[in-house]
Amino acid sequence: MKKPDAERIEEGLGERPEERSGLPVAPSMGPALASLRTPTASVAVDSRTVFISVLAVGLAVAAGLVAQGLGTLIHFVTNLAFFGRLSVQPVSPGDNTLGGWVVLVPVAGAVIVGLMARYGSRAIRGHGIPEAMEQVLFNQSRIPPRMTLLKPLSSAIAIGTGGPFGAEGPIIATGGALGSLLGQGLHVTADERKALLAAGAAAGMAATFGAPVSAVLLAVELLLFEFKPRSVIPVALATATATGVRIAFVGGAPAFAIPDLTTPSGTALVFYGVLGLVIGAASVVCTRAVYWLEDAFEKLPLHWMWWPALGGIVVGVVGWLSPRTLGVGYTNIEDILSGRFVGTAMLVFCALKFISWSVALGSGTSGGTLAPLFTLGGGLGSGLGLLATQLFPGLGVDVRVAALVGMAALFAGASRALLASVVFAFETTRQPMGLLPLLTGCAASYLVSALLMRHSIMTEKLARRGVRIPTELGADALGQALVRDHGLKPVVTLQADMLLEEVRAWLTTDAAGSRHQGFPVVSREGALVGVVTRRDLLDGQDSAGRRMKDVVKRPPAVVFDDNSLREAADLMMDEGVGRLPVVSRVRPEHVVGILTRSDLLGGHRQRLTNARTRERGIGGARPASPRPA
Repeated sequence: MKKPDAERIEEGLGERPEERSGLPVAPSMGPALASLRTPTASVAVDSRTVFISVLAVGLAVAAGLVAQGLGTLIHFVTNLAFFGRLSVQPVSPGDNTLGGWVVLVPVAGAVIVGLMARYGSRAIRGHGIPEAMEQVLFNQSRIPPRMTLLKPLSSAIAIGTGGPFGAEGPIIATGGALGSLLGQGLHVTADERKALLAAGAAAGMAATFGAPVSAVLLAVELLLFEFKPRSVIPVALATATATGVRIAFVGGAPAFAIPDLTTPSGTALVFYGVLGLVIGAASVVCTRAVYWLEDAFEKLPLHWMWWPALGGIVVGVVGWLSPRTLGVGYTNIEDILSGRFVGTAMLVFCALKFISWSVALGSGTSGGTLAPLFTLGGGLGSGLGLLATQLFPGLGVDVRVAALVGMAALFAGASRALLASVVFAFETTRQPMGLLPLLTGCAASYLVSALLMRHSIMTEKLARRGVRIPTELGADALGQALVRDHGLKPVVTLQADMLLEEVRAWLTTDAAGSRHQGFPVVSREGALVGVVTRRDLLDGQDSAGRRMKDVVKRPPAVVFDDNSLREAADLMMDEGVGRLPVVSRVRPEHVVGILTRSDLLGGHRQRLTNARTRERGIGGARPASPRPA
């Protein structure tokens, strides 16, 4: 059977898009155009964002109260375990008078945590943030409701009995669990539930340290993996609210009060940059040590429920030798940053703190990592700063600034939360003169850590399970590319009244266009009727009497030439199709091209070119400008 004539199969082969007049659509097709399925217009914020923001504010109040409650619970356990009294007054476990018997207290607490993990939820083990990350990435932000109670309770027992952890990690995890629980109880999307989880977690951090901006940044860098108004706005409102709750309870003073800093000299800035490089290497050592110890516990011929008790023995022995290593130790951080705790005694304390913390965390007990990292980083920075002042007094190094840089840089290197680390150190001390040294040192630490270590202390556990964690926040390549730059290719169309047997015969030829996988079907007037695939045409059914309009299974989904490839890709997913006819908004009666899945892959070409092509910018060829609409 002969090939259909050119009036019935318009190949458009060899024509450029700007030279084609397109396929005219009759004026009577206006209602039909209105029924076409087109990409959903993306908006930055809408009424749902307002709704989630209101929920986030209420959630932040709850998280702020939980933070205060957890602090009170830790004080209660500390008083009971170390001093044998029923009280919630703040007290340091290092002030105990138990002597050698102090070793038994962390062991007892660890046994209780091990039992809670085995018979309650194994997820309470660890410092909380990696577990929250896993739920965000792979479980649609669904945290088991029992974690809302078990995590803070187990952490209060672990820390209150001398565990060398900070309370902020459990509070962050508990706030995230509250947000997830709220999101699971309401009719929301997975993205909205993620925003609530991140808002609760960030609110927990803000309520602990009074650092709302760094809490937002931490949520972006470690939980949201995006910077979009729909998620950042609720998180920001939550951290501001939680900070207000903290002020109502403890006042507005900075978490770590230190004497005012002076403007650093140029030579001092160089030193802080070098210090950041050293701290970056230290962050790698800390991370690898924790996971090496975790691997060592895995090899023990003993049920994992008892591992925290073994770690508790180390915590108790170290606490007997150096009582300051017991408990949260926020006062240790403030003493190091202010210069009241320096020299050999401070370095010995930091070494013992590292042993106690790394063994306890590796054993799988419940507790946070932020405060220990801040303590170790501040101590290392202070020690190196003091050494620099003695060897090179002309550099103008301030030991307090060195401690501040060390504190933030160790966390930046270990967690890869660069911006959160810089802003956190500023917010908790209110020292603007430290910002430049902080930025220098944290960036240097981040660089060394990224070069020497593939995963961070937050993501290594997940990576070992075969999970791939986002490491970059970049612009969406498909969101930047337009359909008109990729989908205005020559299009082969079939007429609606054409006989199926005639088309099947044409497909068996090697004629131009006969090898395509999809074809728009148009009416006699040129109106778009639908799209058929090669599989539709060769489905094996009897072709007698069937025409192209009978093969079309549903109304067409189309994409406008000024849509982004992201919007087109979303429509393809929604409709379950692999190609979309392209139409113009200005002249919607014209079909001007067709977009395929392979065109979507082509949208990444510019991204790859920008990342891989090295060229001289001066005197080189100028890149082509985008085609005007």
